[in-house]
Formats: sequence, structure tokens, C-alpha cells
Amino acid sequence: MRVFLFTLVILITACDGAPAPVAPVVPSGSVSWKALPSAPSARTEVAAAAVGSKIYVIGGYRAGGGTVATVEVFDTAAARWERGPDLPVPVNHAMAATVAGTVFVFGGYDSGGRAFAGAFKLTEQGWRSIADMPSPRAAATAAVVDGRVYVAGGVAGQGSLAADMLVYEAAADRWTTAPGLPTPREHLGGAAFDKRVYAVGGRTGAGNLATLEVFDVGTKQWSALAPMPTPRGGMSAAATCTGRIVAVGGEAQDTFEEVEMFDPATGTWQSLPALPTPRHGLGVVTVGTVLYTLAGGPKPGLHVADTTEAIDLAGLGAC
Repeated sequence: MRVFLFTLVILITACDGAPAPVAPVVPSGSVSWKALPSAPSARTEVAAAAVGSKIYVIGGYRAGGGTVATVEVFDTAAARWERGPDLPVPVNHAMAATVAGTVFVFGGYDSGGRAFAGAFKLTEQGWRSIADMPSPRAAATAAVVDGRVYVAGGVAGQGSLAADMLVYEAAADRWTTAPGLPTPREHLGGAAFDKRVYAVGGRTGAGNLATLEVFDVGTKQWSALAPMPTPRGGMSAAATCTGRIVAVGGEAQDTFEEVEMFDPATGTWQSLPALPTPRHGLGVVTVGTVLYTLAGGPKPGLHVADTTEAIDLAGLGAC
């Protein structure tokens, strides 16, 4: 049985050896989850990105293990799903990001289980290939700062953990590299805010991590921050409009319901209300003050869901 942080005050040791903080709980009356219309299909290990009021949920596995090219779009303003154009190839564990109103998809595993170096952007005519990544990458995280996409962590070619970070300059359709994570790992969450890229959680062959590291795009240096209270991999993360980093879901012997929020201004974590449907391999996106969780696996391993749930964080501070 898992011991929940909001019911018992203890000190946990993260897998990387650092003591994980005990996170104070955000009062339940200030924010709460709500269920939204289910997606047309059930998937896990998806990528997700938002443009305006629309969230694109991309690729992944379907029940039975097939890798799909499916793209479904949730219109948050209308609370309605619609079908998007399929990717040129099926991928799972891909990364997605939005630059200047355009959705980009990077890497992932192809239907043969190989890490993939291809990348695409969505145009009015459908998906179009862009410059391949310098090396294959899957189960990483992607975050955007000033028109550049930073692909951090993940699995590179031959199944090894990525040693470098890939940087895509969208305007020039060009890739470069930057220093990789001090703690290489896969199945991590990530987000960007105020010219910083955050990499949170993830796992290695030794197990789940609580690690939180931040990359300053100006100095091109990584540094360590307070570890997440709950070590986990298979999770996702997003930045709020106020720059807080919200880590959601994950898996170990069970799926995680924990939702934990890091405040860069204070260097501390807080626990948000638990995810109603615990999942791993899910998409997590913010639109305005609302954080959305989409698809994912409700049990460890290959399980799928069409679940859409959201929490409005406006009560924690206006944008």
C-alpha cells in the first residue's frame, strides 16, 4: 500500500540519494478537478501540445499494443473533440511542442520499437517533414524558449540514455546540441518558463527519480533544485501561466495519483488535489489557468484510457 504525503508527515529519500521534501497541501477548496468529454480513442504514451484553445493529442499505443499515427484535438473552449490529420508515420513516446502557433512533433519509437530521428510540423496542408534530429530520441521531454525547442533526456540510439540535449531552431529549421542532463534519464516531465528549461522526475534502470534540474538558456548551465516529493517516471509536466511547474502521474508498482507543483520563486513544492484517474504516459498541457490531463495508462504497462480531466489553478494566483 502506498502512503500518501497528505495523510502522513514523513521524510522520503529520493532515488538519487537527496532527501525529498514533504510538500504542504494546497487547500482543497481553492482548486479541484473536473471530468471532461472522453477522447474518441483510448491511448497511452502520447505527446500533447496546445495552440490557442485547442490541444493536440498525438500518436501513442492503442489497446493491444499497436503504435498509431492518430491525432485528436480537444477544443477547450467548446469542450469538444475532433479528429486531426494523422502523422505521416505511427510513433509512441514522441515529444511535442508549440512554436509561434505551430505544433511540432519530434522522435519517439516507431512501430518496430526503434527510437526515431524524424520530426514534423503541422501546416494547413497537413503534417510536413522538417530536419531530422541529429540522433534518435524517444521518451524525452520538449520545451520551448524564444523560438527554440529543447529536447532533454530520453533514449538515444541503441537504447542508451541520451548524453546531450538537442536544440531545434524553428525559424531556420536547424538543429544544434547543448549540454545534456546532469542526471541522464528517460520517461521524465519537462516545461519551460522565463528562459529556463525544467526537467523533472523520470527513471533509469535503477528505478524512479525525484530529480529536478533546470537549464538556463543564457548561461547554458544546468543546476539542481529541490527534488520532487514523490519519485516517479512515466509522468508528464507543464508550466502554469505564473511559472510554476506541475508534475502529474507516473508509474511504479501502481500508477501515481500525486500532483505536485514547484514554485521557482520560493524553491518549494506543494501537493495539489490528487488526479482523479491516476495515469502514466499521459499528455499534460496548460491553456490559460487550466491544466489538462489527456489519455494515458490507468495501470502500469500497456493499458490505455480516453480520459480527459482538468483543474483550474486560477485560485492559486492570476496570470
